[in-house]
This record gives sequence, C-alpha cells and structure tokens, in this order.
Amino acid sequence: MKELKTETYPFLIIGIGNTGRGDDGLGWQFISWIKKLFEIQVDYEYRYQLQIEDSELVSRYNQVLFVDASHSDLKNGYELKQCNPVNHYFFSSHAQSPETILYLTECLYGVKPKAFSLAISGYCWELKTIISTPAKKNLDAAIQYFTEEYIPKISRQ
Repeated sequence: MKELKTETYPFLIIGIGNTGRGDDGLGWQFISWIKKLFEIQVDYEYRYQLQIEDSELVSRYNQVLFVDASHSDLKNGYELKQCNPVNHYFFSSHAQSPETILYLTECLYGVKPKAFSLAISGYCWELKTIISTPAKKNLDAAIQYFTEEYIPKISRQ
C-alpha cells in the first residue's frame, strides 16, 4: 500500500482564481507574495477552479489552506474559516467547493486533513491582469494576518 503523505511538506496552499480576470486572481497573488516574503516549508498549487481530482492531491497533506477571491465585502477585507467536509456536488465535475474536495478526500482516501479557507474581498472582475486598489489593500491585510497569526500557529504543530 502506498503512503499518501507528501515527502516534501505537510502543508499545502491552493490559490484559486484567474489572474486574467482582475480581482479573481487574488488567490494566486496571495501565493506569489507569500513565496516572495517567506521561506516557509509549504507546497503551493495554482488552480483556476477546484476539480474532483484535487481530492487526491489534498489527501497527501496534513493541513490545507484554500485561498480565493470573494464577491462579499468581508470584515477586514478577508475571512479565514475552518473548512469541513460536506457532501454536495455542483452539476459539473469542475468548479467544486473546498468542502466537497475535503468530502471526497475523506471518502476516497480515508484521510481528513485540517483545512481552512481564506476568502479575500474583490471588486473588479473584468478582463485585465491587475487587481484593483481596494482588493490590493485586502490582499495586504490577509498577508499580514497570515504571516503574523497563522504561520506561528502552524509552526508550533
């Protein structure tokens, strides 16, 4: 039987979005900034959308953070919440929620990684490759929170 845990790092960040759609690229921007700022032992993946196949990837990690843009005007410009497995599917096998990916990970691979989702408020979704000024402010706030609060917690684990 194969050992499904990664041989690199126990923590995965999945940035979800599309850098060609303005603020929809916030998940990717988050990863790009974290990689520049810190040398933390984390694996990174960029996704346009989550697909059922991502359950196999997630099964290899102890902890996963899903980062995506949000159409909601979130307090502080971002929101971190625990992500739990939920048995719901979208019509297409593409564009699944983090909760569905976790459900499939548990059902198919028998593992339940600790998971969180980080939503960052976005405002402009047009075809362009830069994020809006207010979304950049929210991204900066999310990065500051991540580096000051989240990283120290995972470093102790």
